[in-house]
Amino acid sequence: MRKAARKVGKYEVGRTIGEGTFAKVKFARNTETGESVAMKVLAKSTILKHRMVDQIKREISIMKIVRHPNIVRLHEVLAGRTKIFIILEFVTGGELFDKIVHQGKLNEHESRQYFQQLIDAVSHCHSKGVYHRDLKPENLLLDSYGNLKVSDFGLSALPQQGVGLLHTTCGTPNYVAPEVLGNRGYDGAAADVWSCGVILYVLMAGYLPFEEIDLPSLYKKINAAQFSCPFWFSPGAKSLIHKILDPNPETRIGIEGIRKDTWFRKSYVPVKHKEDEEVNLDDVNAVFNDIEDKYATEQSENSEGGPLLMNAFEMITLSQGLNLSALFDRRQDYVKRQTRFVSRKPAKVIVSTIETVAESMCLKVHTRNYKEKKHKISSIMPCWIILWILLVSML
Repeated sequence: MRKAARKVGKYEVGRTIGEGTFAKVKFARNTETGESVAMKVLAKSTILKHRMVDQIKREISIMKIVRHPNIVRLHEVLAGRTKIFIILEFVTGGELFDKIVHQGKLNEHESRQYFQQLIDAVSHCHSKGVYHRDLKPENLLLDSYGNLKVSDFGLSALPQQGVGLLHTTCGTPNYVAPEVLGNRGYDGAAADVWSCGVILYVLMAGYLPFEEIDLPSLYKKINAAQFSCPFWFSPGAKSLIHKILDPNPETRIGIEGIRKDTWFRKSYVPVKHKEDEEVNLDDVNAVFNDIEDKYATEQSENSEGGPLLMNAFEMITLSQGLNLSALFDRRQDYVKRQTRFVSRKPAKVIVSTIETVAESMCLKVHTRNYKEKKHKISSIMPCWIILWILLVSML
């Protein structure tokens, strides 16, 4: 006897077609229209546990805002008692990355077509004040007609009102603009354009313009825009790529400059779409109302805040051996001598243990927002000995 298909609202849910750290993606069918869709399923408990409420709500809202033929479309968001269901356009052609791996370099005409579609999509995002910040072939999908679709807005940014520069270092190293690595604030639009230039190079060459086995060497090359174009690149393609991969964001060509470029304009047909399509975020707000209440409760219970959260780039720069600041600021051609410790224990356990050990050694400890101040009461052993005892005690 055939098992009845599971339904979520008007969608009949089928097989799992993808699985990530925080979500599963299932094939589903709209029973009213017969349209195939991709259903991203997230557990509310997981979202709360990893404090991802704001990030996921932002990603969903952005995908609804940036409706464009070359961007994966978000249809709607539904909520169950324990799960959130994100209904997305079902894109069947796979990743552009897989096409490059399978086929190697693409010919100039095909590369230009994908690049034109990418620029159209990115331009639309920027017109809405959205900066993707993680553009790479793995995040570019292809539909059944071979059209490009930008996906994965998990690192996207909407600049705060009155703030012109972004400051979060994020993205994939080989595709990241030098100013993003400089930790001095950057223009999201210029950074996205740089990533588009790297993608164009990869499409036509079949390999990356900047690639090294270690991060410091890679970042030096990126910062100096140290690359060369293969002999099969046409003069027009070379010229445009060099204008895009300009390490100075002030002189780097922008979207409008790219659209006016002779090489880019060849066979260019701008995509048509509804410019003033009304976007309604009511379903997003409704879905996140109850989960935000739980999130707010958790935050209030931990009124002292929490330990500093860092992304991978920031963790890398904490390592003395990989301190990259000197690569971007000649005034910082030195590395401070610092000792850092990493623990798998929860922050509260670490702080409590530090307090116990320090007080036992005649130190008066004041803790605020996970930052510690230790005042000397009497002659004691050096602080590094305290830290050593602490680490041993936590093994």
